[in-house]
Amino acid sequence: MRMRKKKNLEQRLQACAEVLVPVQYADLHFDTEVEEDLMLDFRALFGNDNPVHLEIGCGKGGFVTEMAQQNPHINFLAVEKTANVIVCGCERAQSMELSNVRFLKLSAQYLWRYIPQKSIERIYLNFSCPFPKEAYRNHRLTAPRFLRIYRQILADGARIWQKTDNMHFFEFSIESLSQNGFVLENVSLDLHHSGFEGNIVTEYERRFSEQGLPIYRLEAYLP
Repeated sequence: MRMRKKKNLEQRLQACAEVLVPVQYADLHFDTEVEEDLMLDFRALFGNDNPVHLEIGCGKGGFVTEMAQQNPHINFLAVEKTANVIVCGCERAQSMELSNVRFLKLSAQYLWRYIPQKSIERIYLNFSCPFPKEAYRNHRLTAPRFLRIYRQILADGARIWQKTDNMHFFEFSIESLSQNGFVLENVSLDLHHSGFEGNIVTEYERRFSEQGLPIYRLEAYLP
């Protein structure tokens, strides 16, 4: 079901200019090629040299804004391709007066054009779309095409943190990460009963947990 466009969406996005990074190619088709490099200058963007964490598919921004509030000495870059959704995150960040979070309205396949190599200290993949049909497996954010991008932008020793409610997507992620040279650690088949501390519950996570569904979690890094 197609999401209805929010009222005054363009005006609301313009009002978020303080936290919404202007980008080209934000609305291209998934497989469209991009020629130019359009690298972001994180120092100019955040005004400091603090570590940068990246959330891909930030939704309405509940997770990233909470993380930014709890970790003022870390910069957070939040990526979401849907304008209807990212505007909520931008407005949330502005209302919380957060100076260490910025948003990119962009498809993840273009990240390597915007993010400098070895500049990201952590990637968060929270409840990414599992694309259950086999024909769309390459759209999954742990498919090899995306892992190649993560290899480029992750700093040495940096980690991917993934959470999902979808067992089959989780199994796919474990296989894909392992086959592409990532080492897995802190794998949990039931996060909320694992004793893991410091978990920030996302909107989807709360909904799934209330339904009694287990939450799957892993960390991955390149040796």
